[in-house]
Amino acid sequence: MRLLREAYKFLVEKLDVDAVVLVDGGTDILMRGDEYGLGTPEEDMASLAAVYGLEGLAEKLVVSVGFGVDAYHGVNHSLVLENLAALEREGAYLGALSIPRDSREGALYLDAVAYAQSAVPEHPSIVNGSIAAAVRGDFGNVRFTPRTANSELFINPLMAMYFAVDLDALARRSLYLDRLEGTTLMRQISSVIEVFRGEVTKVRMPRQYPH
Repeated sequence: MRLLREAYKFLVEKLDVDAVVLVDGGTDILMRGDEYGLGTPEEDMASLAAVYGLEGLAEKLVVSVGFGVDAYHGVNHSLVLENLAALEREGAYLGALSIPRDSREGALYLDAVAYAQSAVPEHPSIVNGSIAAAVRGDFGNVRFTPRTANSELFINPLMAMYFAVDLDALARRSLYLDRLEGTTLMRQISSVIEVFRGEVTKVRMPRQYPH
């Protein structure tokens, strides 16, 4: 994380940046740490901690796209909604938007995903493939790669929505982000998270979305 912050700092100063937007393909960046499942948080938390420690930026935002994708890594999305509601109470939830399929942005995104899939047909991104399928209007157990052959997907319009939150407020809600200070390697971050999880005495259990 320390080296990542230095890299961000260099870019901010070199390019005279006044805003940073972290985009997570999925929702695990929105986890506090006491949820039953955290997904795959290492890279997300490294970036969140790195940018949280930067000074002099006018805007720092986190955008989550691909609602539901992380269910296959243990994230419960009722808890994601609970976390967004808590951010709303703090004035830190900034709303949601979707990119229409026939917009220029939507068309360019679909083209980019198709190009990436053709470049690495043996290992296409499941996250981007799911989001692209949702942008196209696909629904349910959509197949776009053999990598998901043993899973039942639930492609739906929520996957194509962007949820935006204030980065600093999100970072302050994390229960372990401060422990990442001083880490350098990804395995160190994994170890920090593992130790923290072993200390959690009250886990927020998964709940079924009622509607």
